[in-house]
Amino acid sequence: MKRDSKLNRRTLLTASGVMIASPALLLAQSAPRPQADTDLQRNASSFITHEWQDHFDQLGRGIIIADTNTMVLQHWTTDGAMRIYPTSVPMTDDLTRRGYTEVTEKRENPGWGPTPEMRERDPTLPAYVQGGDPRNPLGTRALYLSWQYYRIHGTQDTRKIGRRSSSGCIGLYNEQIEEVYERAPVGTQVKLI
Repeated sequence: MKRDSKLNRRTLLTASGVMIASPALLLAQSAPRPQADTDLQRNASSFITHEWQDHFDQLGRGIIIADTNTMVLQHWTTDGAMRIYPTSVPMTDDLTRRGYTEVTEKRENPGWGPTPEMRERDPTLPAYVQGGDPRNPLGTRALYLSWQYYRIHGTQDTRKIGRRSSSGCIGLYNEQIEEVYERAPVGTQVKLI
């Protein structure tokens, strides 16, 4: 009998604690979120994906949509498989070109020479950097677009990804541009938005 009374007291104390704590738990759920949670929610909500059908009539040889606002590149292959990659984008709106283009050429370890406008902004830039050189801003692969001087390419400087840091191109981590390079043939449709 004595054992039952201990069990009942324990049950009573536990139940009382739950009843006392319940209003606090309800208030905690309705309280404003801390700043860190708000930042996380804002970052996740800024990750907007697009449907290729909203921009193109058919998949053709594949589709790349690079969103310069959310810094995301989406790539669809001919079978409809889609992958998403974080990117770097142009530093300013006047360096950003938007619209339709296509992949016209692909190069492994491309060489790089600054555009005349880049040399004007920074005369200390080298005239040319060989492919494979760690100073080469095009990284390990480049997809050349029908627009002169515009490319989707890798980068040796991984700090640039997720930032406005290019002079007009779309940059990806080297590992990721290598994936896109393998899956995107010449003729892949591209839209920068």
